[in-house]
Amino acid sequence: MSAPATRRGLREQAAVAGAPAAGSVRRPGHRGLGRLLADVLLWFAAIGGVVCILLVVLAYTAGITLIMFRTGSMSPAIPAGSVAVVQRVPASEVEVGDVVTVDRENQLPVTHRITSVSPGAAEGERVLTMRGDANAGDDPFPYTVASVRIVLFSVPGLATVIVAMGNPYVLGAITVTATALVVWAFWPRAERGRAGEGSTT
Repeated sequence: MSAPATRRGLREQAAVAGAPAAGSVRRPGHRGLGRLLADVLLWFAAIGGVVCILLVVLAYTAGITLIMFRTGSMSPAIPAGSVAVVQRVPASEVEVGDVVTVDRENQLPVTHRITSVSPGAAEGERVLTMRGDANAGDDPFPYTVASVRIVLFSVPGLATVIVAMGNPYVLGAITVTATALVVWAFWPRAERGRAGEGSTT
């Protein structure tokens, strides 16, 4: 005949039933480190996605875009390999000393510092003379413009990273990594360490 059950006895039985079996205790190790690394990479991917969405919104709503400097004509203020954040503004708003990007027909845009501003033939137009900080003289010809892209700030060395990310192999690696992270994050995980559960007689 079994002894009458008491509250203490029932609690002890429940504790024993819920305890993991010997040798099945989880130990922090490679699995926990891998999970932490995956979480960190997911956070970085999420932040990168938010930044991309923000840039698209700013481009459409505020005319803010990015430009890359391949030459050192604006050194030392903006060395080669820098990325600048620029905003399109009316030419009537710029003044001497501003660094602006001027679009040229059938040519690459030029980004230099304004050395003089004169009224243009049409209302809102301005005639700009510009010079690169590293150049000895002004650009060969003035620029007649109705709008320009003014440099808000620049980040040295970022152009190299952006160009590298455009490489097909890098893009492929990023795609595979992102896919693996998503699968890792949402893959169903079976509960472990519940051995030893059962009814007692």
